[in-house]
Amino acid sequence: MSTRLSQRVDAELDAAGITDPLLRSDYRISRDLAREHGRTYFLATRFLPPERRSAVHALYGFARTADDIVDDPSPEATPERKAAGLQAFSDSMSDPANAHPTVRAALHTARRYDLDPALFTAFLDSMRMDLTVTEYETHADLDRYVWGSAAVIGLMVTPVMGTVTSVEEASPYAADLGVAFQISNFIRDVGEDLRLGRIYLPQESLRRFGLDRARLQTEVVDDDVRGMLAAEIDRTRAIYRRAEPGIAMLAPGARGCVRVAYQLYGDIMTAVEQADYQVFGPRIRVSRRRRARIAGRVVADTARSTLRGGRATGTASRTPPAS
Repeated sequence: MSTRLSQRVDAELDAAGITDPLLRSDYRISRDLAREHGRTYFLATRFLPPERRSAVHALYGFARTADDIVDDPSPEATPERKAAGLQAFSDSMSDPANAHPTVRAALHTARRYDLDPALFTAFLDSMRMDLTVTEYETHADLDRYVWGSAAVIGLMVTPVMGTVTSVEEASPYAADLGVAFQISNFIRDVGEDLRLGRIYLPQESLRRFGLDRARLQTEVVDDDVRGMLAAEIDRTRAIYRRAEPGIAMLAPGARGCVRVAYQLYGDIMTAVEQADYQVFGPRIRVSRRRRARIAGRVVADTARSTLRGGRATGTASRTPPAS
């Protein structure tokens, strides 16, 4: 890590009041995971106040570590070993001294922001589903999965962001946004997930266009595949529209972060369309130029809002004391 980057991380941890050396190391590990694997997520966190970034990185690190256990591609990672690894990861939440660093960072964040332990339980329940469930019959079935795998992440992050309304009022919008982000990934990653043995887009959607697992495994993008993906994109964009009013309910300092994420995750679907729905080849990505343009626009909008004194009415949630 460069000296400049190390100093930046130190400044974030100092701003958050995290002084314990072990915890600082734990948070650094979570940050590194977000920086390496969650490019869109990590870029968005740069728009958070420094004292809140480490908490969002901790929640990402926790989720990423569990996901990596489930998706371990190595030959020795049998379903039984994955199940045992995930159980050990879950059990370590009651034994922080011997837990994975991302567990310690997440538990510390949960204490600081008074996060409901049931949210972590729901997330791990969905991760267990990935060990045995390879497809979903209906959108309602998929909704049960994404509640734990994505909606609860939005619910965890909302108290960290701070709100100008009550957290309870903002939470349904945050849950919807978490779901929209994840389904955007499902649409882009049809080929990757299929190679892992999973189909997340519901079977009822596939059947509507005469598709099934065998057809997808040919990795041929024809009009039926295009039609199915286009319909799922339309449905997911409706979830984004439903979630968007929640951005204004966040603390002013957090809105830029969520606005960047909202636009970039939404752009994943646009990139799929522009790539003619070629979801079986190399991963489709939002271009660097587009990412930079969105980030620059949010910076400019934030600066204009600050100059105008443009803040929503209400009081943002305070930053909790360090512990």
